[in-house]
Amino acid sequence: MHERRIGHAEAELVRAAAEEFLTLFYAENPQAGSIGPRMAAVGREIDRTGTYWHTTEELTFGARVAWRNNARCIGRLYWHSLQVRDLRTVSGAGEVAEHCFDHLREAHNGGKIRPMISVFAPETPTRSAPRIWNEQLIRYAGYEQPDGQSLGDPRYRAFTSELIRRGWQPPAIPGAFDVLPLVVETFEEGPRLFQLPDEAINEVHLEHPELPWFADLGLRWHAVPVISNNRLDIGGVSYPAAPFNGWYMGTEIGARNLGDTDRYALVPEVAERMGLDTSSETTLWRDRALIELNRAVLHSFSAKGVSITDHHTESRRFLLHLEREERAGRNCPADWTWIVPPLSGSQTPVFHRYYTTESQGPTFTADPDTTSRGLQGTPPAFL
Repeated sequence: MHERRIGHAEAELVRAAAEEFLTLFYAENPQAGSIGPRMAAVGREIDRTGTYWHTTEELTFGARVAWRNNARCIGRLYWHSLQVRDLRTVSGAGEVAEHCFDHLREAHNGGKIRPMISVFAPETPTRSAPRIWNEQLIRYAGYEQPDGQSLGDPRYRAFTSELIRRGWQPPAIPGAFDVLPLVVETFEEGPRLFQLPDEAINEVHLEHPELPWFADLGLRWHAVPVISNNRLDIGGVSYPAAPFNGWYMGTEIGARNLGDTDRYALVPEVAERMGLDTSSETTLWRDRALIELNRAVLHSFSAKGVSITDHHTESRRFLLHLEREERAGRNCPADWTWIVPPLSGSQTPVFHRYYTTESQGPTFTADPDTTSRGLQGTPPAFL
């Protein structure tokens, strides 16, 4: 238990945020009835405890709208279909980990990925909420080799080293796709490591529809991208542990995870195997190799029956979402640098326009500490 006294000014901030959220909730949910009694009850609860407890309907609506407001996500057309797992009574590290593994299994859904969020205990004046360190529930280890090169995902070299220091034992023969343990930290228990069950991981082995040698590269990627260290804020109540997933857009894997020079950096190897002329940038060998890498991702996921989308289709869907939001009289915040795909950006309709960037609540975002923990394994939330 981590207790602290909440001041009047802080309570007033919670009250203002609650009033703003409840006004939105009742405006968009007229079947909920009159706002007056609920607003009065929430005010009394804030006076008494410094916070308040969302109803199940408020939590579900708030989580969905946080996705609707996420300026970095291109896949928001389906915000209203988000499945919300109400796990607010869960705060122990072991229970959080088990529910995260359940989330992976349920969201995978035999390949037909379900957009889902699992909301664990909130932060309150009398109790600190659990934290998940990993950027996503499934992340691959990165090992620094004696020659200075990396094996696995270079993004997580420091994180991997910290987890080894904390007791994680990598496989006897480390590989390029070793799944890191899940780290859950609570005030009472500190950080604890949990190995992911094999049946919760669900990887797709990558092959190319026309290049037989591509399968020999031994590439694979996990099917469900569950962002796990972002904070969900709804009307003045903060949920630091709220793992969320949609499904992958192919470029996230092919252009970024596998293609970026500070990640798996596979473009030169694919180009060499393709026999491309790499003597000059003017041959556009990087572009040609990157296209085939992305084709392999889309082909492999589709062949295994796992939900995935391409960047052209998703760009059109985003503009449809934008039109719907404008018709509803709502702003749709969007960060151009995240919305425009990293492959053939100018060939997608999202490239050729400006967007509003003003943030609005509820929100689902990372803060500097969670970002650092997900990459470095430090600082712990509770020292």
